Amino acid sequence: CKVPPYVFFFMCCASYRIHSIFVLRLFNDPVAMAILFLAINLFLEEHWSWGCFFFSLAVSVKMNILLFAPGLLFLLLHRFGLLGCIPKLCICAVLQVILGLPFLLVNPVGYLTRSFDLGRQFQFKWTVNWRFLPEDVFQNRAFHATLLLAHLAGLGLFALHRWHRSKESILALLKDPSERKHPSPPLTVNNILWQGGQQEIVFVLFSSNFLGVCCSRSLHYQFYVWYFHTLPYLLWCTPTAKLAHMPKVLLLGVIELCWNTYPSTVCSSLSLHICHGLVLLQLWYGTAPPPHTPPPSRRPAAISKKAQ
Repeated sequence: CKVPPYVFFFMCCASYRIHSIFVLRLFNDPVAMAILFLAINLFLEEHWSWGCFFFSLAVSVKMNILLFAPGLLFLLLHRFGLLGCIPKLCICAVLQVILGLPFLLVNPVGYLTRSFDLGRQFQFKWTVNWRFLPEDVFQNRAFHATLLLAHLAGLGLFALHRWHRSKESILALLKDPSERKHPSPPLTVNNILWQGGQQEIVFVLFSSNFLGVCCSRSLHYQFYVWYFHTLPYLLWCTPTAKLAHMPKVLLLGVIELCWNTYPSTVCSSLSLHICHGLVLLQLWYGTAPPPHTPPPSRRPAAISKKAQ
């Protein structure tokens, strides 16, 4: 509803890298993303338990799905409160245990350390987003810690100021929805954020993933599919007054060009970061809450002596 139809034509014609990832290379990234989008459709239909099941199934295929997890946790707390979302989280955990059971029974330590290896090093020659850095900086643990802190800070800012729209503190999400002083705005599929106050499921999930992509330690060519299909929404979910149609199309084109530059260059990686930064800026300012208008005064209007 928000993205102009010609944008989808552009995606079909210009997505050479995506066609290669899906058809030629047989990476597991497209499989994980397909299951993830199925889970999101279930969330939109209010099938939260089944959505959590398929979300966990997608995580079992590729760990990048965890980039959506902060947004999903926020939505679950918003919808069910702390106690209500625990059963949903248990669905995710139990499925991971069941799928890993054949390996956990044989070599649990090896399975856990290799399946969820968050500290592994990436090869510099394959990076798409950090080519302009020296290789020793790219491999430096301090640089990785800085990116992690930037990721957490971005998630915190978006959760406090863009995802959370209630008058209460964000800690009120821990309460049962029926016990909150100010009922949280209902979750919607496609509400216009800057005109209303309602939460948008797609916006929370896609922006959570995009923040993770922006702060990723390395992006390889097959990782493009992590957020390719979300970019049109992220660009057009804000008013065109913040960023007109043609600059948004230009951003899509430059991002596509960066991902089709092989091997990546200093120029292509810098351009990718600039495009990501512009998308983040228009998400931040384009979804800002409307200015607060003071409530009308309850005092009766002054009545002239003649009227009296």
